[in-house]
Amino acid sequence: MRAALAAAMLAVVMTTAPSHAEILTFAELDGWAADDHRAALSSFRETCGLLEDADWVPLCRLAEDAGDSAAGARQFFELFFRPVVIGTPPALFTGYYEPELEGSPVRTPRFAWPIYRRPPELREGQVYHTRAEIERGVLRGRGLELAWLDDPVDVYFLQVQGSGRIRMPDGRVMRVGYAGRNGHAYRSVGQEMVRRGTHTLDQVSAQEIAAHVRNQAGTELLNINPSYVFFRTVDEVPPEKGPIGAMGRSITAFRSVAIDPDFTPLGAPVWVEKDGAEPIRSLMVAQDTGGAIKGAQRADIFYGTGRAAGDAAGTVKDGGRMVVLLPIDRAYAMLPDGL
Repeated sequence: MRAALAAAMLAVVMTTAPSHAEILTFAELDGWAADDHRAALSSFRETCGLLEDADWVPLCRLAEDAGDSAAGARQFFELFFRPVVIGTPPALFTGYYEPELEGSPVRTPRFAWPIYRRPPELREGQVYHTRAEIERGVLRGRGLELAWLDDPVDVYFLQVQGSGRIRMPDGRVMRVGYAGRNGHAYRSVGQEMVRRGTHTLDQVSAQEIAAHVRNQAGTELLNINPSYVFFRTVDEVPPEKGPIGAMGRSITAFRSVAIDPDFTPLGAPVWVEKDGAEPIRSLMVAQDTGGAIKGAQRADIFYGTGRAAGDAAGTVKDGGRMVVLLPIDRAYAMLPDGL
């Protein structure tokens, strides 16, 4: 699900003109004063140096000089940015995480479902074999298997999350990350369950999809999504840091979001006002993307690593409001009259 960052995205140019943009004051952001702006600034610094657009380069230099005090971090954002609502709320917030799974480097009776390396002939943007064709063995016997898991549903959700940690029988942990996809558009299994009448929209969650596939529908249901993700081993990230996001840097639990780069610039701070049973009012950074993350008011919040993070992330499907912090000149340029 997590896509690699294209070179054009580093210029943080939105390719789709928003139908609506409104500039707010920081006082209009619900909970702004109570947030930990130091944590947000730390996450912003993680990827800011990658931004090459003229609006961002000087801000990234200033971010390094902002200090580490709560007052200094908050002042940095308030001085050099303006909050912009792009599109029309309500937003849709979901959650994702980095799974921790059991696996094997070789096929065994228990570990019989592979995750694959990217085939060498696959080029970026090329339309390749579908999920169904790959699951039925079209790549078998080519030595592309990176690891083997004990559950085909875990294979599917590892692809949805785009990264994970696999514990081998000898205790060694293999970390894997996104290496490419087969060029087919993502199709929601949850929406297909609603279409078939087995579930209502409010019943659909990652946990419910997994249970329904395992107990009733079978893995063929997963093949309605033709998109397929390939992996690589990730050795360059320390175990205590989060997985690699679309910008090629580690992402941070509850400080990184996946967004649609057609509307929200990668690397931009994003103020999240997520409603629901567990509301969030927090400044995060747009550091990832996803095949199912489409639209101006759409974000996927990174919840962290492991089962507890997965349990929390899998049930998130909440409304609210998403506000992008943009450099001042860029923010005002988004208004219809440019003023």
